[in-house]
Amino acid sequence: MNASLNQSPAAALPDQEMPLAGIMVLDLSQFLAGPSAALRLADLGAEVIKVERPDGGDLSRRLYVSNLEVDGDSTLFHTINRNKRSFAADLKKPSDLDAVRDLIRRADVMIQNFRPGVIERLGLSYDDVRILNPRLIYGSVTGYGEAGPWRNKPGQDLLVQSMSGLAWMSGDRDQPPVATGVAVADMMTGAHLAQGILAALVRRGVTGNGARVDVSLMESILDLQFEFFSTFLNGSGDGPIRSGVGSASAYLSAPYGIYPTADGFLAVAMNSLTKLSGLLDLPELTGFDHPARMFNERDEAKKLIWDRLAQRTTAEWLAILEPADIWCAPVMDWPTLVQHDGFKALDMVQDVFTNSGAKVRTTRCPIRLDGRTLRSPKGAPKIGEDNQYINQKYRAEAAE
Repeated sequence: MNASLNQSPAAALPDQEMPLAGIMVLDLSQFLAGPSAALRLADLGAEVIKVERPDGGDLSRRLYVSNLEVDGDSTLFHTINRNKRSFAADLKKPSDLDAVRDLIRRADVMIQNFRPGVIERLGLSYDDVRILNPRLIYGSVTGYGEAGPWRNKPGQDLLVQSMSGLAWMSGDRDQPPVATGVAVADMMTGAHLAQGILAALVRRGVTGNGARVDVSLMESILDLQFEFFSTFLNGSGDGPIRSGVGSASAYLSAPYGIYPTADGFLAVAMNSLTKLSGLLDLPELTGFDHPARMFNERDEAKKLIWDRLAQRTTAEWLAILEPADIWCAPVMDWPTLVQHDGFKALDMVQDVFTNSGAKVRTTRCPIRLDGRTLRSPKGAPKIGEDNQYINQKYRAEAAE
């Protein structure tokens, strides 16, 4: 197994040329946003080198979302750092810092998410490293940007969700603010960083020049809300009022929401209330199709639907509504989801393996290229396990 994992991660699809084959990425970031961007670049064929402290490495190695642990590290670390190599370096030691500078001279991309001011003190700011490598694409992640009163505030997902207004977009009107169940700010920021890096690589192919790409958790989570935030910006200045009945959107009209059935829950999206009235045998719904009533009296309409849907099972309602082209879906938990043929057809799960042979079952890259899924069996590395390989391959190149 070890021999195969010492090949380039891009070799996982030997019959297909990966779009980022030959690109080397230095990932000096930790936790989620920066590493998730580096993960996506690795999935697309780049060789990603994770630069970590020798004493403990990335803090997410010990960031547990459950009591599960694989090969001494959290499952969170494994899933977001698969398909990477690890280079141990203490950036406060001159010799280790020189080693990282050697790698920067060879790198195509560098990613960092140190708190403002730290990277400058280390001598690895964009102005510093562009002297070493003018072609470098430099990706930087912050919590709230480089300026303003929030500059030094911890850039943590829940804090950003709460400050950005996102927590007021979920839940029913009478409920307190509700955060999303996943680290959506981190994941969106990582996606935006990957987009910016890819665009900068395309421009470099034309001009030969490197670039600095800056993203922040706050800007990314505001962009995530752009559809409804724009409604607020162009309205009266009042905030959104969440529906009091099965709310699934702070703005959208009836019937948009999640409703209980006799044995579960049913999501109902944008649909004609007049059409629904016939299918649900609810003549009272017909008058609500007027635009003013759809919004101003949405909870009254939704309460009628709520009471009706509760009388039959989810499967019974799907058998009535789906053939009539009503946009609806069962609300599934994960045990139900993974048993469904629709999920199985996506083939979204893969097994990855560490060099010690530990297995982690996780998701694959969601992107398909030329009809092919992108997979790699290479699991997350131990701290510094690739130092010898990296020194021989990249520092030797930089010295030539």
